Amino acid sequence: MSQDVREVRLHTFSGWIDPPTDLQPAVSGEVTCDIAVIGGGVGGMGTTMRLAERGQDVVLIEAEFLGYGSSSRNGGHISGAPGGDLRMLKLFYPRQMKGMVVLADHAAEYLQGKIRDLDIACDYVPNGLAMVAISPLQMLRIKTCAAILKKAGGRGHVGTAEQLGIPRAFVGGMKEGVGGMLNPGKLCRGLRADVISSSARVYEQSKVTDVRRRDDGKVVIATPGGTVIADKVVLSTNAYAGEWAITPDRLSVPAYLIEAETEPIDPARIEALGWTSRTGTISQHQIMEHFRVTERGTIVIGVRRIERGTSYPLPKDKAPDLGLVKELEDAFHTRFPSLADVKVAQAWGGWIAITSSWISLAGKLADNIWYSCCCNGHGLAQAPYIGSLIADNIVDGTMHDDLKGIWLDEPKFPPFLMMSPAGLRTVWALDRLCDVFNGSARRARRAAVAIA
Repeated sequence: MSQDVREVRLHTFSGWIDPPTDLQPAVSGEVTCDIAVIGGGVGGMGTTMRLAERGQDVVLIEAEFLGYGSSSRNGGHISGAPGGDLRMLKLFYPRQMKGMVVLADHAAEYLQGKIRDLDIACDYVPNGLAMVAISPLQMLRIKTCAAILKKAGGRGHVGTAEQLGIPRAFVGGMKEGVGGMLNPGKLCRGLRADVISSSARVYEQSKVTDVRRRDDGKVVIATPGGTVIADKVVLSTNAYAGEWAITPDRLSVPAYLIEAETEPIDPARIEALGWTSRTGTISQHQIMEHFRVTERGTIVIGVRRIERGTSYPLPKDKAPDLGLVKELEDAFHTRFPSLADVKVAQAWGGWIAITSSWISLAGKLADNIWYSCCCNGHGLAQAPYIGSLIADNIVDGTMHDDLKGIWLDEPKFPPFLMMSPAGLRTVWALDRLCDVFNGSARRARRAAVAIA
């Protein structure tokens, strides 16, 4: 049963949580500091928390409020494996493969530790994340990826849908050995509270309009209300970094992704799908689709199509396109025909950063400006972890092995392949064509008959 998607509530922020009511003051006049961090997502907050722990004089500058961007808008997965196709990563970066896998594992452990140590109530359930196959061909891909992950030192095991406790609509998959599901909005709210209570000076409602390095080496950060002058700066803005001339060319492409959430579902109906583990699932399409059960008894569906940002500044307060919402609704009902009467209740979206290499990156501009880009769809754990390592590098001058693995001595990046609007449409069309011929819809219908 198809619904009228005009009934869906569209958010310009997030469906996970409402904006905070205790906004911190904006930059006013001239502010001086030793270290300024630009960007208040999980990466910037991770950097700032660590610098404050190390006793540094640090200022955090955010255009809206801490956690405003994709940090509060994503699907809520803590992943213990690198983002992207592991086969392609192994092909193009064979020497870096082990480091990427270890980094992802350490990042998941880091964020789990933060949630525990700061007692953040974010509905975290350490039930892993599963790469799932909707066809036997995708299952072959998963087995290959699992072998690559294991050889590189990663954690995960392959099984059938029944063995992994995931819906019978899937052939099977690989469940990662670390990580799980959470409410990213609540996570960001908890991290925000810790940053605000620290020794760091936090400025919200302060959109950075320019970043430039003076002849004396100090960095001047301009905002509508005033300037911040710092000895050292960390750029932790991911999708928004391209708004300033100081940003390296082709550091990343901004991509708008959406999430949709159903109305509450009877838990017995979810369990009847075979979803006993409640592990989140990510398909092996070229552009993934993911499904996860929330602690509020709903299912969140995400991605499936990517909308590329074409110019800066990126649109503010952007609501999801109804056509994309309709596509996620169709994907949900195709995978779970027994839930055909369940409606999508709300949808939201956000800008993420995708690097041309599809791996996390970090480096320096001159000798006192650090940058990182840690999204690619798996940045919720990697961004704050790498931010903390950058903080230690600033203070000690030493570099952790995980940071060395993604460090670039020169900020030079190759052109983006298949990330043009035409390229993204082609990839989407190939995914849909494969869905027609791989038997996944028939498999889902058979699973629904078994439930009935």
